Amino acid sequence: MELRVPPNMWSLPAPRVASAGARQQALRLTRTSRSARRGFTLIELMIVVAIIGILAVLAIYGVSRYLRSAKSAEATNNVGQIGKNAAAAYARDKMSGAYIAPGSSVVGLQSLCASAPSSVPSSIAAVTAAKYVSGPTDWRAGDDTAGWACLKFDMLGPQYYMYGYSSAPSTGFTATANGDLDGNGVTSAFAFTGFIISGSVVLAPKALETSPNE
Repeated sequence: MELRVPPNMWSLPAPRVASAGARQQALRLTRTSRSARRGFTLIELMIVVAIIGILAVLAIYGVSRYLRSAKSAEATNNVGQIGKNAAAAYARDKMSGAYIAPGSSVVGLQSLCASAPSSVPSSIAAVTAAKYVSGPTDWRAGDDTAGWACLKFDMLGPQYYMYGYSSAPSTGFTATANGDLDGNGVTSAFAFTGFIISGSVVLAPKALETSPNE
């Protein structure tokens, strides 16, 4: 009996030839893996360092500006309070304490507190890039009709500004605050005013600020 073997039984399959697209994809994967192993170049590192430096400068500037704004809030709050105290003092009766004879009368005159004899502190140098701690005697200057004693204003904690008060008792007043937070010689100024109109004190809506962050 004759055994017949198919002619293609012992032949090997022809090798598959990779397509052009497959070869390009493999080449791209090889290049990507090489780039990943290579890491950052010097130029890339310099760019990253420059970006970090710029962000740090912006952050420092923002924090510094925020701190100055927080300190300047002291001035706006205090000159406003001085103005309110001046209005309250105007409403008080300022009658003489002398004896009043029976059958006589005395007029309770309304007038603003006269100007403070000195600012607190007395010199801008005390608050130039510094804090000043006032004492009780600083705010006792004057009497019942003038100065800080008349206004009944004082500060217990450290202050960054020099405060002053001036008035024309029958016309109006100005409360001021001056400072130099960074010590560069440029002075910041805050002014809060009030005027007597038809027998009443009319206060300004807000303090006038000049170079508030200096």
